[in-house]
Amino acid sequence: MFPTSLAELPPKLPLRRLIYCWLLDPNIEDNLRAKFDRNIATLIIANMLAMLFEQVPAIYDGYKMWFHWFDMFSLAVFSVEYLLRLYLAPEDSEFSRSRFPRLRYVFSLYALIDLAAILPFYAAFFMAQGADLRILRVLRLMRLFKLFRVLIPAIKEFKELNYGRTFRQQVFALVAPSEFGGKLHSFFDMFIVIWVMISVIAVVMESVESVYRVLALEFVILDAVAVSIFTFEYLMRLYSCVEHPKFKHWLAGRYRYATTPTTVIDFLAIVPFFLEAILHQLFDLRFLRVFRLMRLMKLTRYTGATQTLMSAMKREGPVIGASAFIMMLLVVLAASLGYLFEHDAQPDKFDNIPQSIYWSVITLASVGYGDITPVTPAGRMITVVLALLGIGIFAVPAAVLSSAFNDQLRIDREIMQEELYTMLEDGTISEDEQHTIDREAARLNLSIDEVQRILERARKQRDADKAQKGGIPFELVQEKPRIALEQFRLLLGQMKQVTELADRGRLDELLARTDETTALERQVWLELTREQDRITTADRAS
Repeated sequence: MFPTSLAELPPKLPLRRLIYCWLLDPNIEDNLRAKFDRNIATLIIANMLAMLFEQVPAIYDGYKMWFHWFDMFSLAVFSVEYLLRLYLAPEDSEFSRSRFPRLRYVFSLYALIDLAAILPFYAAFFMAQGADLRILRVLRLMRLFKLFRVLIPAIKEFKELNYGRTFRQQVFALVAPSEFGGKLHSFFDMFIVIWVMISVIAVVMESVESVYRVLALEFVILDAVAVSIFTFEYLMRLYSCVEHPKFKHWLAGRYRYATTPTTVIDFLAIVPFFLEAILHQLFDLRFLRVFRLMRLMKLTRYTGATQTLMSAMKREGPVIGASAFIMMLLVVLAASLGYLFEHDAQPDKFDNIPQSIYWSVITLASVGYGDITPVTPAGRMITVVLALLGIGIFAVPAAVLSSAFNDQLRIDREIMQEELYTMLEDGTISEDEQHTIDREAARLNLSIDEVQRILERARKQRDADKAQKGGIPFELVQEKPRIALEQFRLLLGQMKQVTELADRGRLDELLARTDETTALERQVWLELTREQDRITTADRAS
């Protein structure tokens, strides 16, 4: 039996096998394989960005040495990875059956990709001095192909999960969380999140004049690529949304989906680019560029915190509304008193009540910019009272919202525990149920350890309910061996009664069906019937 966790590893393993189990074995769930692949993928993406910045002389010339050392570091990491995989090839089930496992690994697709990522440097090192090696720098783009080590298994898994399904269903599985998405859906979400961050950073850096002068063309190209990606994503979601039960109708369903908050955000993230491109000759629409920061709101789709916060606000809406009403009432009242006491002394600052509202808000919020300050004794007294009241009044909605958010998290986790309890009724967690658990854990920002603790509590609750049904509290069965023994005897006696009273012929037929009974149930039944036969034979002999 192969180990599935590091705790199950034998105490004495050969070094090569031990390294493989800790680092690359796909059958061991808690090893470093996922982190190892994730860090390599991050380094590959960083190399791609470095190669892009190398094409900008204003950046490359000033940090040429940094680029060189980063390239040397990347080369060292990729070389060590290649040699490590070559060393561990005999432990990999894909190559271990071969007579020459390392040779077979060398000519495998992944190994050729890994070699292509480091070969340009070593080719340049051994070539004659004076040769034109600029083409070899371009070949460093081959490092991007290392991402296929992660993508190819995910694509294969996606095809298996969606075998026999329509193209639209496959598109929906790619863009929306479901049991058919697999790892490829996670990679798609990660790709969109990375481009959102790159796009927002580019928009922010465009506002720096010195940076924009140097990278003006690069910013235009980057924005065009980002808009292309987000537009394609938007169309994919709009095309496949009818696969969701809420949006089934081909037209009305798509309209309802297009008007959901997250889809409106997706639309606003791309529409400024097209409006500016189409109408720039008629209107000055440069102000629309600031709306590109709406792309940051796209990240709300990929976190469950926003959904939890909205649920909390909806649940505590009356309380928050009452707090907001009291705040507005106090603001208007304070502004009116401030206008009454300060208008004659400072007509330029307390010209009217709407202008006084600004003063009352910053005073109640304990901000106090100091640009508007009372000078009359009555006005200063009102300011003191407002400042003291503001500490409590403005804290109420924040406290209510914070408490509601924590309560909503607790409620969501309890619901998840109840769902786990339902899943555990048959004693096992299926693959589809595991996908559901992983999706809920991601939404609730739960770590693997927290999910395991919730799962363990659900198992204990299931066992407790089963024990309660047996007539004795679970705690007594767990803590008192004598009571546990009596409970065992009671259940055994009931089972013996079943063998005496039941129609054994028909029951034997039912137990013979392997699709309805387990091997343990059949074995227990066989032992009980044998015991019953021995007792019957002994009674007849006496």
